[in-house]
Amino acid sequence: MRKIEKQKSTDQYWKDEKGIQCLYSRTTKSERLMEAQSYKLAKEALKLNQELSAFKNYVREVCQEVYDTYMSEKEATPTKGNFIWYNFDRSIKIEVSIKERIEFDDLGITACKSKLHDFLKENVESKDAFIKDMVMDAFETSRGKLDAKKVMSLLRYRSKIKNPLFQEALNLLEESIRRPESKTYFRVSTRTSEGKYEVIDLNFSSI
Repeated sequence: MRKIEKQKSTDQYWKDEKGIQCLYSRTTKSERLMEAQSYKLAKEALKLNQELSAFKNYVREVCQEVYDTYMSEKEATPTKGNFIWYNFDRSIKIEVSIKERIEFDDLGITACKSKLHDFLKENVESKDAFIKDMVMDAFETSRGKLDAKKVMSLLRYRSKIKNPLFQEALNLLEESIRRPESKTYFRVSTRTSEGKYEVIDLNFSSI
């Protein structure tokens, strides 16, 4: 838990943001009010943050228990992925969403682009211009970064385009994939009288 300190009215000196000591008697009424109330707010906010973090861990444990129990009951092999579960009358919905950040190894993706360039140059005629557009679109960058979803979309064409150069390019693409981290999101919703689910806002994503 982050440490915060309150400067008190009994202190002879208060420190400013530069660490310079100032006589308490020289501070204004509004400065004293802001010092006292900001401390109270920050202290309570940190407490709530800690409680929310503990609750998120509890939600994670419960969801894992439900998942493991269900898969065992059905004699199914556990897999990593998203899932949704409900209470008995389906008035409560719990969603578990796993998102992986995908990056690409620079050398691998460069070699992949080179192979694709050769493929386009040797095999794509004017009537097949859509293939060139597809490849060019996949490697468009935004702020100097590739869009992982667009690049990965090329893999959908493995069974449709049998050209060896194209297949080699896709092999290089798959080899260059890196998944440095994954994040799990939880959403708890309740059903309204109209039959719609409304999420209970817990802002778990930032914790």
